[in-house]
Amino acid sequence: MHKKTKAYKAIAEFGKQVRERRLELGLTQEKLAFESGLHRNYVGSVERGERNISLANIIFLAKALKCSPSDLLK
Repeated sequence: MHKKTKAYKAIAEFGKQVRERRLELGLTQEKLAFESGLHRNYVGSVERGERNISLANIIFLAKALKCSPSDLLK
């Protein structure tokens, strides 16, 4: 498998983890965005695997989702 293909799959999997955790907590994308300090559209694009998210934003999301960044990177 090509390295870029693996990276895109990892980005999509990260978004899936964010969405699953958000739903477990009963949060809307809007509420997660507010809690993390990110824009709702940005959160949606992360969940869809459309963003190559920065480490800082991973930390912001993890804090808002009450988990560690590594929990989202599984």
